[in-house]
Parts: sequence; structure tokens; C-alpha cells
Amino acid sequence: MTMRSIHIAATGMLAQQTNVEVISNNIANMNTTAFTRRRAEFADLIYQNLRRVGSTSADNGAIVPSGVQVGLGVRTAATYRITERGNILPTDNTFDLAIKGRGYFQVTLPSGELAYTRAGSLQLSPTGQIVTPDGHVVSPGITVTTNATDVTINASGEVLAKVDGTTTPQNVGQIELANFPNENGLVAIGDNLFQQTPASGTPTTGVPNSTGFGSIMQGFLETSNVDVVKEISNLITAQRAYEMNSKVIETSDQMMQSLSQLR
Repeated sequence: MTMRSIHIAATGMLAQQTNVEVISNNIANMNTTAFTRRRAEFADLIYQNLRRVGSTSADNGAIVPSGVQVGLGVRTAATYRITERGNILPTDNTFDLAIKGRGYFQVTLPSGELAYTRAGSLQLSPTGQIVTPDGHVVSPGITVTTNATDVTINASGEVLAKVDGTTTPQNVGQIELANFPNENGLVAIGDNLFQQTPASGTPTTGVPNSTGFGSIMQGFLETSNVDVVKEISNLITAQRAYEMNSKVIETSDQMMQSLSQLR
């Protein structure tokens, strides 16, 4: 003998388990540069029609006005990424770059594929190329000469290097940004990187500070957009929902026990 309520509550517990996992990942990344928090989205499962709405209830054609439907629980539909921008804080580091507005830095992976990130904590490689902390080259591959005494990156993404013996900075490269029709369609691959998918659409590249693209702020970093107070509140709500679903299973079990003891 089984009861629908046990299976329904079990789906609820699994859904809230996923919810807690998403919240815990947000809290764990509260200090991750340019991290965007996630939100678990849920959808109800298929319904069982015990009495179909709109069917006829008599030979005279009387219509059942509401019917009887029993839901079979809940499922996780998506983990939605909240693309609200984090705060921009000063670091005074030459190669710390924040994007004020829309856009992603383009990064070339060892495989040759492009990845995208808003985490602008960049550095120089042994050959003078601008790279991510993992050594991936920031596209289109900008090299700063070893004899450069000062490097300025302006709002339009121009990399200007001042060399010993010269008074005018030299333009050694141009940073470009990428925009996507659907940012939530990007797939996270870790290390603050995303990759294009059919859901994200084809990226549009352009110069920072131009129409549709944010500007570059040198010596700044974008913080995580995680609100710890909200996450703790969401965690409490998820915990209570999990407890209520487990209580449903306990109650259903007691009801089945009472039935089994009838003589």
C-alpha cells in the first residue's frame, strides 16, 4: 500500500536539497571576484486527473466545472543566474580591471576555444602578455614590452605603455568586450569563466565605452553580487520547507501504520 503524499513530499525534499546547494554555493562565493549569484527555479510536476475538468457528468451534457486534479510534486526547472552587477572597489593594482556596464572579457583557453569572464584580476605572463590568474591569454593577445615603466588602460580599453626615454605613451593593444543576447544562456565552466551555448546566442564584440558596451576602470575590481543577509534568509526558508516535507512523509507513514493495524 502506498500513498501519493509520500512520493510528493519526497520530490519536495529533493527540490529543497537542490535549493540549499544553490544557496550554499552563493555563500561560498561571496568573496569571488565578479561572481553572480544563482537562484533555483522550480516547476510543478504532471497532474493526475481523477475527474477531468470540462467533461460531461450526465446524459444531458452537463459540464464538470472544476474537476479533480492531484499534483504529483515538484521538480527543479533551472538555476537562474542573477546578472545584477556587483560593487566596484578600488585596488590600485595596474592590471585590475572592472567593467562598468555590459560586457565580458574574452579569454583564449589552451584548447584554442574562447571563454568569457567579468573577473578582471589580470596579470602579466613571463613574455609580457596580459593573462588571467590561470595564465590564459586575454584576447586579442596584448603584449606589454619589458622596458615599459608605466601602463595605463583607459576607459576605451586602449593599453598605453610608457617606455624609458620617451615622453609619449605607446598604444600596445586594444581590449575588446563581448556581449550576448541572453547572458543566462552562458554555461559556467569554473575559474570565473563562461562559454557560449546555443541558448546564449552569438556574441557581439566591440570596443569598451562604445554604444552597448561598458567602460573599463583600471585599478578596480567588481565584487560578488551575493547579499549574505538575503542568502541566510533564503537558507532558513529552504530549511523549513525541507522540514515540512519530511513531516508530510512522517504523517503519511503514521496514517499507513494505522490502516495496517485495523482488524
